[in-house]
Amino acid sequence: MTFTPEPAYQHGQAPRTAILLINLGTPDAPTPKAVGSYLKQFLSDPRVVEIPRAAWLPLLYGIIVPLRSRASAMKYESIWLREAHMTGSPLLVHTERQAHALQLLLNQQGHEVTVACAMRYGNPSIGSVLEALRRQGTERILLLPLYPQYSGTTTATGFDEVFRVLKQWRNQPELRLVKHFHDHPAYIAALHQQVGAYWAQHGTPDFARGDKLILSFHGVPRRTLELGDPYHCECLKTGRLLGEALGLQPGQYQVTFQSRFGKAEWLQPYTAPTLRELGKVGTGRVDVFCPGFPADCLETLEEIAMEGRSEFHVAGGKVFHYIPCLNDSESWIAGLAEIGLQHLQGWPLRLPHPHELEARRTHAQTRGAAA
Repeated sequence: MTFTPEPAYQHGQAPRTAILLINLGTPDAPTPKAVGSYLKQFLSDPRVVEIPRAAWLPLLYGIIVPLRSRASAMKYESIWLREAHMTGSPLLVHTERQAHALQLLLNQQGHEVTVACAMRYGNPSIGSVLEALRRQGTERILLLPLYPQYSGTTTATGFDEVFRVLKQWRNQPELRLVKHFHDHPAYIAALHQQVGAYWAQHGTPDFARGDKLILSFHGVPRRTLELGDPYHCECLKTGRLLGEALGLQPGQYQVTFQSRFGKAEWLQPYTAPTLRELGKVGTGRVDVFCPGFPADCLETLEEIAMEGRSEFHVAGGKVFHYIPCLNDSESWIAGLAEIGLQHLQGWPLRLPHPHELEARRTHAQTRGAAA
């Protein structure tokens, strides 16, 4: 087996610790070509689409990608950020801002930990970010996927890609994995704070008159639940804990699932039909929040804030509110730090003093000369 070349070894170099935030991914640009490349990589992952390759890949490359690339590119174009301080895909921009904010907070707390982010599909790739960490002398990495609820279609495939890359390394780092944080108090507190802050600014729904809070999670095929994936149960638990934190009764909020693809049954109830039904019965106000997405993206900004709003209003609904995702809110960055530090326990989080490093180098050189 041929391994990727190792960086030049430096005697006495202090091993570094890193947190790698992993998110799903995004096209490099809102164009049919870029979206097509992204879709090919994403939808060819056997963990994402569990259909025999011989049947699925010809359909994917010959029909789905050509048909969906242009339509999806238009959707990405509608939410692409082009502000002076925020340019690019919202998912990438918000994830990078989360990594930067987490880095600053950990530094302020006295922890010398490198924080980086990578995308499972698209750029920056997991492989390229791991290589950059290796060249910085990183020997301990905490993998922290930004998927609060575990699923084989998201969390597991991110881990798979890390293991695939490290399989090619001669000198591998220590790894720790965060499987999920769907019921972590810091995560629930950040969700509570996000919804509460929005209601403080825009008014609280009148639940006594039938207003509703919809908690929309990304859907997966129902078959995954039957095969043992815990995602559905973890989404329900997140919804219940958030509802309780907000002081709501079960009928005042509802967990739904969005982004269904194909003809197979997915987790129900589906978000879009739920919004249409609420519109048909003349619901005065619907607020939609997406707890499973720590960063705003196509599925929240276009599918919910645009398409969902339209479906609700067309069906007869009155007032629609989309509550933004956690993004880089202060409470969420504090929550990320708490989750990360809990999993880093036992690893040194401060680099040695320069004098200590010099002593190590001198000791190593002396031993080498004696040998």
